[in-house]
Amino acid sequence: MITIKGLDHVVLRTAHPRRLISFYRDVLGCPVERETEPATGLVQLRAGNSLIDIVSVDGRLGRVGGRAPGREGRNMDHFCVRVADFDEQAIREHLALHNVHAGETQHRYGAEGDGPSIYIEDPDGNVVELKGPPDDNPVSS
Repeated sequence: MITIKGLDHVVLRTAHPRRLISFYRDVLGCPVERETEPATGLVQLRAGNSLIDIVSVDGRLGRVGGRAPGREGRNMDHFCVRVADFDEQAIREHLALHNVHAGETQHRYGAEGDGPSIYIEDPDGNVVELKGPPDDNPVSS
């Protein structure tokens, strides 16, 4: 069984990252928490206990989603839920019982810091990240 603790982050793709960053920062009051190197095209904004990630469709991460947002392109790359007890083997066994393919476990940055995560897809092809607890240095909010 998987117990969801809450929403960790959502990843939005955009052809106009500065405009979207300004909206979430200036209009909704979400401060910029982290920016990666320009080639990656990722800016993360703090939204309470969660993150809103903005990725440029021209960056390494944004190109994975296909065309720019519109009729033929996705504007959401994936969303991430924080799993209460991240027992990798138990999670994989549970997903296998439901014929859900689990991607490779990797350490990724989330709202609470770096920790293990697994990507899966829902029946409509939406990517869902199952995120475990942070490693050594959790981010305080």
